[in-house]
Amino acid sequence: MKYLIVGAKGQLGQELQHLLSNQHVEFVAFDADELDITNREQVFETLQSINPDVVLDAAAYTAVDAAEDEGKELNWLVNAEGTKNLADAVAKIDSILVYVSTDYVFDGTKDGEYLESDVTHPMNEYGKAKLAGEDAVLNSGAKAYIVRTSWVFGEYGNNFVFTMQKLAQKMDKLTVVDDQLGRPTWTKTLAQFMMHLISVDADYGIYHLSNDGEATWYEFAKEILKDEDVVVEPVKSDAFPQKAYRPKKSVMSLEKAKKTGFLISTWQDSLNMFLQK
Repeated sequence: MKYLIVGAKGQLGQELQHLLSNQHVEFVAFDADELDITNREQVFETLQSINPDVVLDAAAYTAVDAAEDEGKELNWLVNAEGTKNLADAVAKIDSILVYVSTDYVFDGTKDGEYLESDVTHPMNEYGKAKLAGEDAVLNSGAKAYIVRTSWVFGEYGNNFVFTMQKLAQKMDKLTVVDDQLGRPTWTKTLAQFMMHLISVDADYGIYHLSNDGEATWYEFAKEILKDEDVVVEPVKSDAFPQKAYRPKKSVMSLEKAKKTGFLISTWQDSLNMFLQK
């Protein structure tokens, strides 16, 4: 099978390239300067020329706060229109699409874990645009997997783990939000699950994927910096005003993903493996 990775230079895109290379899988990888997914004609021409069996869509506009104002147009252009272009092109060549979405499609008010079938209610522009991307995938008629994930960290690019480590080098005390609950996700786990769905020929549709267990950002930070000489203290979200609304509790159920036979490690184990690496 031939794979096409879109968003190749991003955090997930680089992880996917690393994984496929190690598995000796044939793939082509394009970043935005090589394949602009907002250019519908270019997307159709490129996919028809390469004719991949699977398209792994790791392309996204992820500046959540900027998406509320100065980045709003680009957010919708990439996450909604760009996704529609890819999905329609994939449908035309009868390939398979794996699209990565977000926990921000939910408002974070549910007491229990969010199921794939739960009603969505995004409260920020990023979440709204990613949900529009989901709708575009579903409406395209393409054979597709939509993988919602959350709190992503990994070796490539900027993320919460690297931010905490850098701050700990400059400061002897950090304050971190303790009233937002979610599930951290290692890019390696996410990339492996995307490939797993293809390898086991799982039913098409929406899946939730993160590492197992729950944490607040404060608990996540404490684990990241447990071996560092720095004090980490909890604070409420209003101590760090942000443009974009963040769900208070965006814990997504992993049961559907587990039923495919995919083994999911805890976020603590995954974090420790990442830090050791």
